[in-house]
This record gives sequence, C-alpha cells and structure tokens, in this order.
Amino acid sequence: MKRATTATASALAALALLLNATVWGLSWVPFKALGTLGLHPLWSTALFHALALPVLMVWRPAALRVALKDSGLWLLAATAGLTNVLFNWAVTTGDVVRVVLLFYLLPVWSVGFAWWLLGERPSAAAVLRLAMALAGVALVLRAPDSPWPWPASGADALALASGAGAALTTILLRRLRTASGGARALAMFGGTGVMALAFALAGMASALIAPLPPPQWMALPWLLALAAGLLAGNYALQYGAARLPAQTTALIMLSEVVITSVSAVWLGAARLDANVLLGGGIILLAAFLAVAPWRRAGSG
Repeated sequence: MKRATTATASALAALALLLNATVWGLSWVPFKALGTLGLHPLWSTALFHALALPVLMVWRPAALRVALKDSGLWLLAATAGLTNVLFNWAVTTGDVVRVVLLFYLLPVWSVGFAWWLLGERPSAAAVLRLAMALAGVALVLRAPDSPWPWPASGADALALASGAGAALTTILLRRLRTASGGARALAMFGGTGVMALAFALAGMASALIAPLPPPQWMALPWLLALAAGLLAGNYALQYGAARLPAQTTALIMLSEVVITSVSAVWLGAARLDANVLLGGGIILLAAFLAVAPWRRAGSG
C-alpha cells in the first residue's frame, strides 16, 4: 500500500511538472496574439501580473509579510523579474524555436553561477557538457552571411540573457529553499510585474516602444489566460519539484522545448533549418546529460 501511495504521489508530481512545461511551452501564443493588438510584451507582462498578484496575496496573505522581511527574496524578485521580462520579449518578437533553444542554454550558465555563488567547482564532465552546449549555440546562431556566429537579432540576444537569468534564479531558489512557497511565488510574480512596468515606462520615455494602447476587450481573455496559466504553472512547479529528484524535474521540464517547437512550427511562428535542428539537438543533448538520472551523485 505504501509503495502504491508513493507511486501515485510521484505520478501526480510528474503531471504537475508537465503542466508547468505545457503552460510555458504555449505561453508564446497569447503573447503573440496580444502583440497583434498593439500590446508590447512589456505591457502585456505588467498587465497580467497586475491581475495575478491580488489573487496570490488573497490566497497566501502571509506571503507578503515574509517576502518584505527577507533580502534574499528581494534579490530573487529582481532576478526572476528580469528573466521573465527578457524571455517574454524575446519569444514575442523573435523566432519562437530559436528563442527557446537559446534559453535552454541555462545549464551552461548554471555551471558558472554554481561555482561562483555556491562554491561548486565544475568537474571535467561539466566542462565537456559546457563545450557541447556552446558548440550547439554557435550552430543555432550561425547566419549564412555572417563570418562568425553572432546573435542574428535582438530576440536572440534577449533569449541568451534570459537563459542566464533563469540559471541564476534556480541557484537563488536553492539558497532560499527554506522560505515558504507562497513567499517565493510572490517575490517572483511581484518582481516580474515591477520589472516589466519599469522597462515599459523607460522604453516609452525613450521612444523605443509604443505607449500603452487604449483598453481593448479582445485583450482581456488573453491576459486572464496568461495570469491563470502562469499562476497554476508556478504552483505546479513548486509541487512537482518538491516531490521528485532534481534530475527527474529537469528532464520533464525539457518537454517545454518539444511543446514549444511543435506548436510554433504548426502555427507558422517558427521555421526549422539544418543549423537550428543540429545545434538545438546538441544543446538539448548537453542539457540531458547534465540531468541524466543514471548519473551518480557527485559524478559532476
């Protein structure tokens, strides 16, 4: 009976992680739809977080008090906020598959951040995976008319930066694992909302992005879907990650790449060429090797 209960709990945790991956894998759809309505992704991000935050504070009323007292959660808010803003901007303005593949360079960034912040010196295997991932990125970024691999667009650069931010966020979450889940979620959502609003206002002041357009009823369903989906995804991630080994969590989360790629190609928001397919395969192989379940603890 106990074994059956454990198996059921593991299955529910895996489904929760798959839900989170699906939410993020399809999040580009409402962002693209809002973009066609004239809503820049910075404004979209600020608005749907403004819808989600009151729900979160009513659901977890003690979370705000905890978050305000913990300086680590303030840093998490800034890092997670910047990560989400950059990723949402990239996935809305660039080729969706390229953006997600470049974002999933985050295991590479994790090696450096873990060494710097946690004192975890990388092993030879980790350095090899790093080299593999960088080779994959070079292939994805390689443009036919460019002598060197270089971000072909601002979206490519935003995707790379958001992957670095995501790696730093995961390191901070490890350091803040004793904080309550509600406080961590509030910090991440609040930080993203504030960061998006700050970037949007700065961009508008410098004429880089258009002002917030007049209210449109057609935008409301998309904003509500984003707010509800990402709230559910955040709690699904916390539920699943708390009940499964880190390697299993990371493997399931790689399904986001498949969900995003299939949906983007199907809906005509991305194209796959030989460089993207080969380079993306190498990046995913490096990420898979970093979290493979057969690796022994301490093997690097």
